[in-house]
Amino acid sequence: MGETGAKPGHDTLFDVEEMELALGPQHPSTHGVLRINLKIDGERILDSYPIIGYLHRGTEKLFELHPFFQNVPHTDRIDYVAAATNNLAYVGAVEKLTGITVPPRASYIRTILCELQRISSHLLWLATHAIDVGAMTPFFYCFREREQVLDLFEEYCGARLTLNCMRPGGLPFDLPVGWTDRCSAFIDKFPAKVAEYEGLLTNNRIWKKRTVGIGVLSKEQVLQYGITGPMLRGSGVDFDLRKATPYEAYDEVDFDVPVFPNGDTYDRYLVRMEEMRQSARIVRQCLAKLPDGEVMAKRPRVLKANKGAEAYFGIEGPKGEIGFYIVGNGTPNPDRCRVRAPSFYNLQVVPELAKDHLLSDLVAIIGTTDIVLGEVDR
Repeated sequence: MGETGAKPGHDTLFDVEEMELALGPQHPSTHGVLRINLKIDGERILDSYPIIGYLHRGTEKLFELHPFFQNVPHTDRIDYVAAATNNLAYVGAVEKLTGITVPPRASYIRTILCELQRISSHLLWLATHAIDVGAMTPFFYCFREREQVLDLFEEYCGARLTLNCMRPGGLPFDLPVGWTDRCSAFIDKFPAKVAEYEGLLTNNRIWKKRTVGIGVLSKEQVLQYGITGPMLRGSGVDFDLRKATPYEAYDEVDFDVPVFPNGDTYDRYLVRMEEMRQSARIVRQCLAKLPDGEVMAKRPRVLKANKGAEAYFGIEGPKGEIGFYIVGNGTPNPDRCRVRAPSFYNLQVVPELAKDHLLSDLVAIIGTTDIVLGEVDR
C-alpha cells in the first residue's frame, strides 16, 4: 500500500498521491483466481497489471503423457464452461494430424453441440456480467435457459459441464430417441427469451451508462493484441473462423456474423446477444438437414501420428479462437501439444481497457472480456 498525503510546500487538501491496490484473487468480479495489481489516484485507474498462474495445472504437459484418445477429458477443463468447443478443437487437430475423415452425421451433430455450447457460454457470461454491474434479474433469466441447454447435454452424454462428448473420428454416441424434438422445442422458444434479456438491458439507461464508451478498443489495437471472437467483432473487424475457414457443417448452413463498430463494452454486449440468435438459427438448420448414417469413422484401434508430423486446428469458440497445435512422434502419445486459448489473449488487453477509467468500471471491463481462468493459466 503506497503512502498518501500532501507534498511539501503545497496547499493540497485534495491532492492525493498514487496508491497501489490489489483486486483479487478472491474478489467475485474477477471471475476466478485472477489478481489485478492497480495503480490508482483516488478512484481513477492509472495503470493495471494482471497476475495469473493460480490455476496452472500443466495441461499441455498432461497431453503429452497420455494417448490421443485419453486426452479429450483434459480439454473439458481448459474452458470449463465451453467443453464441447474445446473437445472439437482438440479432436479436429488429431484428425488433421492422422488423416481421419469424420462421417457427415457426426459433423452435423458436432455443429449442433458447439452452437448449444456457445449459447450456454454466452448465457453464463451475460448473467455474471449483468450482476457484476448491478442488474440482478438477468442472472435468473439466463440461468433458466442455460439449465435447459445443460439438460440436453446431460441427455446426450450424461454430463452437464465437463462433457467429454467427442472422439477423434466422430462421436461416442448417436443422439438418443426424442433428443432432436426436445432440442427443436428449445430452439423455437429461445429467440423470444433473448428478446426478454434485451428488454431488461439494451435500452436501460443505467446499463448504457455503465457500458457505453467504457473499455474502448480500436481496430488497430485488437489486431495488434491478437484478440479474437466477440471482442474482435465488437471493434468492427468482420472475422469469424466459421466463415473464414469453414469446418464441420458450417459451410452448409446460413448465418450472419454480427459486427459492431464502436469497440466498447456495450458493442461487445450487442455482438454476443446477436450471436445467440445466430446460434439458434444454425442449430435449427442442422436439425432440419441432419443426415442418417454412422457417427464414428473407421479408425485404428491404436492411433499413432508419424514422427515429425504436425497439425494446427483452430475453431471459433464462444470467447474467440481456440486451437491446438500437435506434433507426432510415431507413438500413441503426442510429442508436443500447444493450446491457443482466447481468454489468455483477451486478458492481456485489460490494462489498455482500464486506463483512465474509474475503479467501478474495472468490474464491467473484466466482464466484457468474458475470460475463464482455466484457459488463461492452463
